[in-house]
Formats: sequence, structure tokens, C-alpha cells
Amino acid sequence: MELFFCNAIDDNPVMLGPDESWHLSKVLRLRVGDAVAVTDGHGGFGTGEIMDINPKAALIRLKEVRQAYNQRPYSLHIAIAPTKNIDRLEWFLEKATEIGIAAISPIRCQRSERKDVRIDRLEKVVMAAVKQSLQAYLPQIHPMESLSKFLESNPAGQRFACITHQTPEDGLQFLARPGGRVVIVIGPEGDFTEDEINLLLQHGFRGCSLGPNRLRTETAGLAACHTIALINQVRTNA
Repeated sequence: MELFFCNAIDDNPVMLGPDESWHLSKVLRLRVGDAVAVTDGHGGFGTGEIMDINPKAALIRLKEVRQAYNQRPYSLHIAIAPTKNIDRLEWFLEKATEIGIAAISPIRCQRSERKDVRIDRLEKVVMAAVKQSLQAYLPQIHPMESLSKFLESNPAGQRFACITHQTPEDGLQFLARPGGRVVIVIGPEGDFTEDEINLLLQHGFRGCSLGPNRLRTETAGLAACHTIALINQVRTNA
């Protein structure tokens, strides 16, 4: 079943916007009566069938609507230093969205290879990943800012900084607790500087390890995302 975004899921029938309507009619070539799903990206999820096909405003007749659809018992926010190759960052965003993440903050560090990103391009990546994985929550992508500026925003929750020289005893899988908000900061290739590590510690972040191997930035981001998801699956169901 194909999933489409709409501004509001309270109306019936639901009207899709121009981009989604074009994709439905011209790319997927769906027909009247075909079963589809819609989401508002904020937890609303509806299933129904195509009522009218128009490249600018397709109509979906809903048969069932659910709120807080498959809502996760935790909220994960990852701040990550984008790689020089933007394809690697987009790969991380796609996979992290499929696993489950609430927000992503691109950050600039002293050893960063990339100083800016196109938020509109990244938003398209996560939107496609949400649709592919049939989710009802669209991750928020914050504008890129410096590490110090991000820390000044005082993000709430369990706070961790992935630092390469941490010991195995400091593994994220041992430190993180299930449920609630979790904020994880991941530095650039070459890791954080000592000044940045001290700044993170001053803002209440705890250094953690993702294992004995040295990971690329995007791999570290995905490992952190999967670790938090697994902690919540295993310990919540225990």
C-alpha cells in the first residue's frame, strides 16, 4: 500500500497537495478505487481508497483513521556533524528515519568537513523514508548551527556524546534507559577536540562508546539510533 502526505487528516475525503497528487497520478499511475494510506506526519494515519484522480488535487475517501499511530515510547534527537560527501549524510537520514528518530540537528564542529547543508534536500530524504516505512511521524530537521549554539539551546533528556576514546564499559547500550527523550551528539571524522569534549561535559552530556571499532560518522549515527531503538524494544517488552 502506498502512503501519501496530507496537511490534515480530519477531513473526509482528504485532498492531497499538488506534489503528492502528481506522484499518485503520473508516477505511480494509480486508479480510482485503489487502496492507499495517508498521514499528516504528526501521528495521524488513515487508510482508504482513491475517490478522484487529479494531478493537482487527488481525493482520498478514508475508511479508518488512527491517531498516535505506532507511536514510539521514546523520542530520539541526534545532532551530527555532516560529512564532506553529502550522500553519506543522506544515507544516515534515510536509515535512521526507517528505524525511528524524532529530530536531527546538523552541527558544525572544529574539525567539520562541511559547513552547510540544504535543509530542503534533507527534508525530501526523510519524507521519502517515512513513506517507504509506512510511518506516521515525520522527523524534524533543524537548521545547521555550531556545536556551541546547539548546546546553548539546552536540549532536554538523557544526554550522550559519542567519543572514540571511551572504554567499552561506557557503551551506550549500558548507559541509556528506555523511554523518554534522548539526545545524542556525534562529531566529525577525527572526533571532537578536547575543548569540544569539555564543553559537552559542561552541558551535562555523558561520554559514551559505540563499540571497539572506529566508525565513520554516518555509521556511528546509525549505530546510536539502532541502539536506542533496541533498548526500548528489549527492555520495554521484558
